[in-house]
Amino acid sequence: MTPLIHLFVLGSGSKGNAAVVQGPSGSILIDDGISYRALRARAQEVGAPLDDIRAVLLTHEHSDHTSGLTVFCNHFTGPLIATAGTVAGRSYLASLPFTLIDHDSSFDLCGMHIQAFPTSHDVNDPIGFRFVVPDENGEIADALGWCTDTGYLTDGALDALYGCRILGIESNHDEEMLRHGPYPKILKDRVAGASGHLSNVQAAEVLPHLVTKDTECVVALHLSEENNRPSVCIRTLAAALKAEPADTTFTEARTPDGLLTIVPASQHEAMSVW
Repeated sequence: MTPLIHLFVLGSGSKGNAAVVQGPSGSILIDDGISYRALRARAQEVGAPLDDIRAVLLTHEHSDHTSGLTVFCNHFTGPLIATAGTVAGRSYLASLPFTLIDHDSSFDLCGMHIQAFPTSHDVNDPIGFRFVVPDENGEIADALGWCTDTGYLTDGALDALYGCRILGIESNHDEEMLRHGPYPKILKDRVAGASGHLSNVQAAEVLPHLVTKDTECVVALHLSEENNRPSVCIRTLAAALKAEPADTTFTEARTPDGLLTIVPASQHEAMSVW
């Protein structure tokens, strides 16, 4: 695929999430759970086109995905897009002028065709997204998949995430670390449940079914700081795709042909994928 979509992850984890997807004719902000100051600082660090944001998409209403939105909207007048369940989930969201979509809606923005799909989380009607830039013949010229905060991958998610050049997929926790970690049992059960978060093993199990010859980068999202480590996550995902360590700390992996890279997104440091 020709690189026509660029991804900037400005924060991924329980302390705040935000990402920018840059298309051929503008950029889209996915979630905003970090402060406006941090958003701008991290965007500047990696060259994310924050001043070219044309729309905001929300995956769900949890505060680590939405707490920065009210202040952001003091500097932004474009469309805000989410499901009705998401908007109803927080009073400060309900006071903003959202465009409501269904969890399987599709629409066009910034030169990209966007397909929403349902995820499974302990909120009302959460979603993920597939972004596609079509070529002049209507074929896929570039594609990015984004799926985080889900206990399992729905059929819609599996279809939407297949064959993307850039695949952002949750890999929240190591199952043994969660089992023996500091969380109380009720929280452990929530995280590991069908409406919780994907584990490293769960993400690894689906990767061989989602990754194709067109996939160039897998980005592991929403890593737990208490129940995961970048090296543990990447080692697990790499094994599923027969990738090898690309550094001494095993925080990046590549397939032997060098065509596919696996990297973790960070809670505190921005990253970009071109």
